Amino acid sequence: MWMRIWEQLWEQHRGKTVGVLAGSALGLIYLFFGFWRMLIFILIVYTGYYIGKRLDRNESVFPAEDTWRRLMDKWRLFR
Repeated sequence: MWMRIWEQLWEQHRGKTVGVLAGSALGLIYLFFGFWRMLIFILIVYTGYYIGKRLDRNESVFPAEDTWRRLMDKWRLFR
């Protein structure tokens, strides 16, 4: 039963699955250093999920071109 669930996750949500697993593994390292590092753990897991979700959609992880265009549009107002 568990193998079927993992296979389904791997086939349908490969990037998100890898992202959450990698984020969880890195986050567990921080958890061993203290309770207050829990916020860092949550941030790392969410970051892994976000990157995996973008990879599932075949989008770039960091949309540099869109970011550059938005910055240029804002700076154009000052001219």
